[in-house]
Amino acid sequence: MIGIDTIGQAAHKRPLLAAHRGVAGGNIPCNTQAAYEIALRQGADIVELDVARSADGVLFVFHPGMERPHLGSDRLIQDMTAHEVEQLRFINQDGTPTEHRVSRLEEALSFLKGRCYVNIDKFWTCMPEITATVRNLDMQDQVIVKTAADPFWFDQVEAYAPDLPYMPIVSEQDTCCDTLLKRDIRYIGAEVIFATEESPTAQADYRDWMHERGLLIWVNAIVYDFRAVLAAGHSDDRSLMGNPDEGWGWLAAAGYDIIQTDWVQMCRTYLEKREAVAKG
Repeated sequence: MIGIDTIGQAAHKRPLLAAHRGVAGGNIPCNTQAAYEIALRQGADIVELDVARSADGVLFVFHPGMERPHLGSDRLIQDMTAHEVEQLRFINQDGTPTEHRVSRLEEALSFLKGRCYVNIDKFWTCMPEITATVRNLDMQDQVIVKTAADPFWFDQVEAYAPDLPYMPIVSEQDTCCDTLLKRDIRYIGAEVIFATEESPTAQADYRDWMHERGLLIWVNAIVYDFRAVLAAGHSDDRSLMGNPDEGWGWLAAAGYDIIQTDWVQMCRTYLEKREAVAKG
């Protein structure tokens, strides 16, 4: 059963894996139903997806600003009508058009309903509309939303989406947890970003403090820009290039509850082998 009341129980047993925009590669573009299906078949617990809004207010699953590399279009979705967006097709890694179109948010959520947890990225860009879509599909226990760790956004979440499981995105040091515990927000944990192992959110006492309160910690193994260090270098790249103990293994051993990755199957296989060795 998929429900936010069970995510903590699942994470207590092992790190949960979040598939960054699904699993893409070759002819399969990210943020498509094919990418989500592959992610689930590879063992993803959570699918992360992005949202963009068309000029006439329709929500699509797409990373804003990536129209040129992902669609071969110089126009932004925000400047197109829904009809124009629906005529587009994703291109593959060689720049060749594929059969995959840009899905409406409602379509993508319906496809994933009851199958996994879903993290909707870019939630802050159209919070009321996204929240309404989630409620219309009765997926309030399945969808995780996030914003920057700022009082302005806490107010917005409390006003528009107090019933959706929420995580602030915390950089280096968490100064908002105490505040969020007192607010009318469905606060389930935090996504943390830390450049070094000396950062406050990389410390065991921080993780212990969160776990004592039943809160989860999301960490990112993905690399979207080598200049932006998300987890002190304990990344997918490090894991794939021959040192998974210092990549995925370090994050799992540290006790982070959710690992976002672009390589779900390899990460899961490594973590399962690691657990088997630990059990003897």
